[in-house]
Amino acid sequence: MTTMPDSRSPANPTAGIELLRRLDDSHITRAHWKILFISGMGFFTDAYDLFIIGVVMSMLKPEWHPSPVAAGLVTSTALIAAAIGALAFGRIADILGRKRIYGYEVLVLAIGAIASAFSPSIWWLIGFRFVLGVGIGGDYPVSSTIMSEYASKATRGMMVTLVFTMQAAGLIVGPLLAAALLSTHLSHDMVWRILLAFGAIPALSVFQMRRHLAETPRFLLARGAHEEFRSAADAVLAERQQRAAARPFETERPAGQAGRDPGFGEGFRILLTRNDLLLRLIGVSAAWFLMDLAYYGNTVSTPLVLGAIAPGDSLLRRTLIQLVIFALAALPGYFVAALTIDRLGRKPIQVIGFLMMAMSFGLMALIPGIERLIVPFLIIYGISYFFTEFGPNATTFVYPAEVFPVEVRTTGHGVASAAGKIGAFVGVFLFPIMMARRGLGGAEAMASLACILGLAVTLFMLPETKGRSLEELSALAITEGVAVR
Repeated sequence: MTTMPDSRSPANPTAGIELLRRLDDSHITRAHWKILFISGMGFFTDAYDLFIIGVVMSMLKPEWHPSPVAAGLVTSTALIAAAIGALAFGRIADILGRKRIYGYEVLVLAIGAIASAFSPSIWWLIGFRFVLGVGIGGDYPVSSTIMSEYASKATRGMMVTLVFTMQAAGLIVGPLLAAALLSTHLSHDMVWRILLAFGAIPALSVFQMRRHLAETPRFLLARGAHEEFRSAADAVLAERQQRAAARPFETERPAGQAGRDPGFGEGFRILLTRNDLLLRLIGVSAAWFLMDLAYYGNTVSTPLVLGAIAPGDSLLRRTLIQLVIFALAALPGYFVAALTIDRLGRKPIQVIGFLMMAMSFGLMALIPGIERLIVPFLIIYGISYFFTEFGPNATTFVYPAEVFPVEVRTTGHGVASAAGKIGAFVGVFLFPIMMARRGLGGAEAMASLACILGLAVTLFMLPETKGRSLEELSALAITEGVAVR
């Protein structure tokens, strides 16, 4: 008598397909919210550390008198280091698993933040900012992929965007803390050191939680760890209510990962030799490069921009204005993106965002003497921030977590993240130079051109991913390539 395979057997392909379907159709559970918090705290720290350096440099210049090159490296070194971190951590997470590497990126970040606060000179600060940047870069591919692989297809865009939205808290807390410290009688030397050291606190607060997070169901299934896949999926679906809350945070290494791990270069080879994946890789990487060039150039240089329109204002007043812009313009943009991305789709939001950014930066570049028209300038500047967050700043983070198959998902996201951080490095380094040589209009013209190019890349190179499972998107990459709509 032939024994029929149990449909619930973890090794049965039908059981695996059924569990994936249920994960894709599930509602948001308590486990999802825990994963979102653990992943998102890294982005709070990322945003805080990357953007607070603009305020710090305003205090350091009168104290240390750095050369223009050294000053540019302080604000941009962490960004080029982030590209290295994204590539390294992204590839390792595809080789060893998301869980095996998760948490170490925020530890590197925290070490860099604390060391930066004790820098005795500008070149020590540049070196420690490099360490911090490696940790920041490592957070991008791993956190986004973990959330993507746990989320359902109907809410995946929102959940991954909400992870990224924790940046908004960093954008608010940074200027708020800076303003509070600047209003005290503390010396500027003490203030900038406290500001840099603070970046380690939120990172360290989630280190242990990240180390205890279980492997994602999709990675387990891809590695043939069927029993562990079933356990992880059941925990998210809350099928076993008594054990569901604990299981996503177990610490054991999944037994199914004991086989031979792929080589470090294998993932890059797959991405570069498969035409369908290469087209997607170029699309997400180019869009992210262009977005970060425009965005980081403006954001890190916000104290310079505000100094150009109100040169007589104190650093405290400029910091408070920066806080108001972030709170009234950037913060709502993040949440509007999260609430609409699964309804409108990734592509329309990215198109609208790039278009409005190009128009806003273009107006700042073309209107003669706009820096003297303080209220109109701040309105246009605020609009650019809203459509950056409700636009490519969110979608360029979501796209790479969806368009690659599980075997190279964090590798592909790492490449795209690295491209973005290289664009940010270029923007942060060039923006002050353009302002010095061609004024605010010249710098904003550069940002506007980058956004126009980003719009073209989005229209012609990127697919729409809303409402499709990660497995559907992987299959469609082969059958339809970049023409997926």
